[in-house]
Amino acid sequence: MPNASTRTVAVPLTLALLLAVTGCTDGGTTDSASSAPAQVQGTSGGSSSGGTESGGQQADMSIPDIVDTVQPSVVTIFTEDGLGSGVIYTEDGLVLTNEHVIRGNEDVEVAFADGQRVSGTVEAADAVSDLALVRADRTDLPAATFQSGLPRIGELAVVIGSPLGFENTATSGIISGLHREIPGSASTSQSLVDLIQTDAAISPGNSGGAVVNGRGEIIGISEAYIPPSQGAVALGFAIPAPTATEVAEELREDGTAEHAFMGLAPGAITPQIAQQLNLQDTTGVVVLSVSEGGPADDAGIRPGDIITRIGDEDLAAPEDLLSALRQRDPGETVTVETRRGSETEAVDVELADRPAAEG
Repeated sequence: MPNASTRTVAVPLTLALLLAVTGCTDGGTTDSASSAPAQVQGTSGGSSSGGTESGGQQADMSIPDIVDTVQPSVVTIFTEDGLGSGVIYTEDGLVLTNEHVIRGNEDVEVAFADGQRVSGTVEAADAVSDLALVRADRTDLPAATFQSGLPRIGELAVVIGSPLGFENTATSGIISGLHREIPGSASTSQSLVDLIQTDAAISPGNSGGAVVNGRGEIIGISEAYIPPSQGAVALGFAIPAPTATEVAEELREDGTAEHAFMGLAPGAITPQIAQQLNLQDTTGVVVLSVSEGGPADDAGIRPGDIITRIGDEDLAAPEDLLSALRQRDPGETVTVETRRGSETEAVDVELADRPAAEG
């Protein structure tokens, strides 16, 4: 991982904010049922335990009951470089984890909550979303239940994984925020945008593990944290369950996932860039480069242009642009507001699918 962030193993900081990504740390059904993905529940759904509240909504279980329910669906993934966590996605052995957990590996080992360890093979991976599927050599597994929508701020959050190699560890807190981006991450990663924030403790080794609500549903896949050395207190981040399941299904289908691509490299407007471009207004995102023949190039966007808005979203940082693209599909046309010198222009950009080389 480039030096702007730390994935699993801490990497020196070159950005204003140190980010720690929580990856590897050193240290009897029918065929159709067994290959079905983990259940996806609505925000009012849940497992059969725990009773219901008035109106039919599932009541929260106690934290020990949540752990008892979900822990069998959370695994530890061992690679040549260390370990991370994963969530059982299908009964026939598919495990969902982070791409950075398995990066550079084809063969892994998967350890289950019951103590059994089996061999595993990386089946598909997507660096843009930082998600991957591992095929474990085991069937009849307890696939997790994923919530279909986003959680509410203030809702209970329980994190289950293997932080620092301590397998089957649970921590708890609440959902602290939604649609979070990690400042400074855009220069090195496409994945650290549109995340769930939680104050439940997340540490290296939790990557790919579960963030769970009070009904035992997966609401996120642990992704990153900001360490206390940067003055943070309980700042952890997870990939939302709807994003995780959407990418997982695309990876299951053909081994790849589609991502909207504009064909430019966004950058923050630093004092140096503002001086170089003689900018009086420093709001927006500077275009550092444009891919020849790409959507931005075709729309007339050029290096040095300032992008201030995409659709109805104002942009203040490169991460805002990546987050806006995450919400859109290849082939969609978006209106992009740009500023060149003192002139402001709105152009239509037809988004493409991200080329494999741009992953």
